[in-house]
Amino acid sequence: MPVIACIDDLKQLYRRRTPKMFYDYAESGSYTEQTFRENTSDFAKIRLRQRVARDLSGRLLQTEMIGEKITMPVALAPVGSTGMQSPDGEIKAARAAAKFGVPYTLSTMSICSIEDVAAASPTPFWFQLYVMRDEDFVDAIIERARKAKCSALVLTLDLQILGQRHKDVRNGLSSPPKLTIPNLLNIATKPAWAMGMLQTPRRQFRNIVGHVKNVGNLSDLTAWANEQFDPKLDWSKVRRIRDQWGGKFILKGILDPDDARMAADFGADAIIVSNHGGRQLDGAVSSISMLPSIVRAVGDKVEVHVDGGIRSGQDVLKAVAMGAKSTYIGRSYVYGLGAMGEAGVTKALEIIQKELDISMALCGERDVKNLGPHNLLIPRDFEGDWVA
Repeated sequence: MPVIACIDDLKQLYRRRTPKMFYDYAESGSYTEQTFRENTSDFAKIRLRQRVARDLSGRLLQTEMIGEKITMPVALAPVGSTGMQSPDGEIKAARAAAKFGVPYTLSTMSICSIEDVAAASPTPFWFQLYVMRDEDFVDAIIERARKAKCSALVLTLDLQILGQRHKDVRNGLSSPPKLTIPNLLNIATKPAWAMGMLQTPRRQFRNIVGHVKNVGNLSDLTAWANEQFDPKLDWSKVRRIRDQWGGKFILKGILDPDDARMAADFGADAIIVSNHGGRQLDGAVSSISMLPSIVRAVGDKVEVHVDGGIRSGQDVLKAVAMGAKSTYIGRSYVYGLGAMGEAGVTKALEIIQKELDISMALCGERDVKNLGPHNLLIPRDFEGDWVA
């Protein structure tokens, strides 16, 4: 086992152990991938303000998200097809998050079903909803999440129309993978992954298969999914889903101050500043660059979380200091999952926790709740405001 010192080490191991199409699925954005790249590179523009000669004993990283106590300001973001990154991947990620004391968010497009994860997770998790044209399916999956005792519903707003990711098109991405000659040759070089997949019955989208009429095989599922994302999703439908759920309600995909104000007015418990990991509108600005203006727009009306580009504890520190209540990691934990399964997810969380703790201390702070703009040095060309 190689030494794992940072998230990038997990990424390199993940690349060696996971089939190419699923590595490419995680490590890609839409079109030119400009937004995908800038989600990470814009963090590098922000500098930390070093302070010295302060008492740094008894440091605290604990905080809260939507009233839930967490060990650090990090949650696991919803990531589709996680069970293709590692056999039973959603179960492994949920267990790791629960043991570590941070929230786990299950995607609608997961391989393991809501019921699979609920049976395996020691604590309640959050469920992320994509709004489909099939309202019966939407109503039913919300009820399934309620029965599974999910403690929050995360409604994604930025996938009404599916953005094109060129790598997925070229690879013929599917779950389970199509048995083409290139896929078979690549899978043959990943024996541990292949053996694990042979040993689990969970190899397709189990939130959908068996819960939708006339969807019983891969081609049926692909056709259904491609047609189902609802282009008519608007604020009236958001209200309907909010009222139907009746519990903690988070809106994901906010990247504009006006939309943030609307979300706050609709009674969301939190909003997630996100551009879908750069996988939808290429050319959109990075999440971290929009965070300050969105925080100013909503004030204390709603919790502001941020997702996109976080690869270290220093990134978490920067986001919290810029006004985020908490953050989400997606690719960072997927690297760990594909590299080492549940232990890899735990390792990713441990890396981020240690980096956050040490960096916070070197900034002269003892409590993550005291982080603020005073801990940062931001260049003048990174104001957090964009002119429309």
